[in-house]
Amino acid sequence: MIGCMRERVVAACDGASKGNPGPAGWAWVVADASESPTRWEAGPLGKATNNVAELTALERLLDSTDPDVPLEIRMDSQYAMKAVTTWLPGWKRNGWKTSAGKPVANQDLVVRIDELLDGRSVEFRYVPAHQVDGDPLNDFADRAASQAATAQEPAGSDLGSPEPPAAPDTPVTRAPRKRPGGAKASGGRGGSARTIKAKFPGRCVCGRPYAAGEPIAKNDQGWGHPECRTAAAG
Repeated sequence: MIGCMRERVVAACDGASKGNPGPAGWAWVVADASESPTRWEAGPLGKATNNVAELTALERLLDSTDPDVPLEIRMDSQYAMKAVTTWLPGWKRNGWKTSAGKPVANQDLVVRIDELLDGRSVEFRYVPAHQVDGDPLNDFADRAASQAATAQEPAGSDLGSPEPPAAPDTPVTRAPRKRPGGAKASGGRGGSARTIKAKFPGRCVCGRPYAAGEPIAKNDQGWGHPECRTAAAG
């Protein structure tokens, strides 16, 4: 257990899946009073979906923190957050069925998280993923989860592991590939936007989400739709 005399513990958790489903990993990080990472843990999941990885990260964080100390959890997974804050009460009333009458996905993890949340003070805070100057704790958890998914090995402060490196699939701007017949790289408008394929789902500056595998381009506020980069640049 991570005990603390402070009034509140600030933490972040994240999951990663390289293929969705594919090699997956989870991670959590707890901050000190200045919100710098102080303790963290990450682990492999074998082949799993991103949603399973996200929920596992939350379950491991709750299981590793003192239930008597109020907790702020920063997450970039709207699915995991809504599953345990918005949808869960209805699922329980419906006998663990969705509003469409289907069994709740990942029910075992959701049930376990519900048990760990019982009677404790937890505030969930959504933070967008992969943003320039984004939340540093979320970025730490994201890097640790990505490393665990790639290496399929546990890591953490208790194991003496160094801080996780930048994920190998962190978006990097690179020149567009030449296509036969002089075609432009996908996603660029007028050829001005250098694009890559998103490894993770995210949200563009325009407010609309993009899915893993979609072309994205860098703009002044992070990564998003290539056309929004063009609009921002103009």
